Amino acid sequence: MISNLGGLVQLVGAAWLMSSLTTSEQMVTLVQASTALPLMLVAPWAGVVADRFDRRKLMLLSQSFIMIASFALAVIAWIGGLHPWSLLGLTFLIGCGTALKTPAWQAGVSEMVPRAALPNAIALNSVGFNLARSAGPALGGLVVAAGGAAAAFVANAVSNIAMLLALSRWRRERVPAARTPETLLRAMWTGIRHVAATPELRVVLPRAALFGFTSSAVQALLPLVARHQMKGDALTYGLLLGAFGLGAVVGGMSIRRLRGRLTAEQLSRLFALLFAFGTLGVATSRSFPLTAAALALNGAGWVVAFSMMNVTIQLNSPNWALARILAIYQMAAFGGVAMGSWATGILANCYGVSEALLISAFLQIAVVVLTARLQLREADEPGSADTEDRQAGSTHVVDDQ
Repeated sequence: MISNLGGLVQLVGAAWLMSSLTTSEQMVTLVQASTALPLMLVAPWAGVVADRFDRRKLMLLSQSFIMIASFALAVIAWIGGLHPWSLLGLTFLIGCGTALKTPAWQAGVSEMVPRAALPNAIALNSVGFNLARSAGPALGGLVVAAGGAAAAFVANAVSNIAMLLALSRWRRERVPAARTPETLLRAMWTGIRHVAATPELRVVLPRAALFGFTSSAVQALLPLVARHQMKGDALTYGLLLGAFGLGAVVGGMSIRRLRGRLTAEQLSRLFALLFAFGTLGVATSRSFPLTAAALALNGAGWVVAFSMMNVTIQLNSPNWALARILAIYQMAAFGGVAMGSWATGILANCYGVSEALLISAFLQIAVVVLTARLQLREADEPGSADTEDRQAGSTHVVDDQ
């Protein structure tokens, strides 16, 4: 949570700094794209590495890289050497470190809790992030207002120390390696082939990509919403992001209760529609309280819709390929976010911020309707015939390797 808090403080600093460095709406939206794009480009081989090597050591390495890149960003900002493209380049490097860490981190959750607790653990993971998200942006706004963007970048660099200490204390149970490890490309292909052959996994990817593509507009354009629609400053932007995070916390904490009444499919679609209504609110509101309330709907929709897709992936994936399958899922989801942020910038340049958000909202509703046949399927209960067959198949694949 401390590390996430620092990352969100940096996000506020980078997005607000970009809105000060340029008047181009597209350049502002590219800040989000520069952090999401590495999750599409780096994640596939990061997942393979996380399956083949010690996940704890991989996370320590990637977290150290993030800290070094964050310090470099802070130093360059402090001496006044940042320009729009150099800012994007350094945030892209930090995103690469995050992309390297994320598959190992998410796959590691299944090593920390029993299978029956996995849905709640995934939701708790999201709640932890979004608890930081509810306070981090407001704190980031205060830091930027008081000390400038460089102070926000320093705060993020220092926050990585907490994550490094936590990882150094994790005593991970050693998992025996395959007798004949695959090459990197073959291992990637094995994961892709497994996803393609598993209907429960195959339907998640287009859902994740399309939801990421259409929903990315809200966060990508939020600095411009704060600056132009709200006539605010960095603190206003931080408070609006905090409203998004608060909604995400409430949504994440409601998952356990809601899953007793609704399936993962029903929850995902319901909260995707909730996100669309929130987007309509952000597009049309000129009032801070109404915009904050709409962003809370966005936050709840974001965390629940993506959590249900993540749960579907984890409960239908064998452990031997879990990290690389999660990486393929992240490539689809954050590839959609990156492409959506870029496309949103073009729309905002051509038609305006409110109009771009309205178009995004209608596309979100269209995606819910058009993907009606791509149903998220509940995972089989442990001990069922299908589950045993899948586990046996996984063992055969490992033996073949």
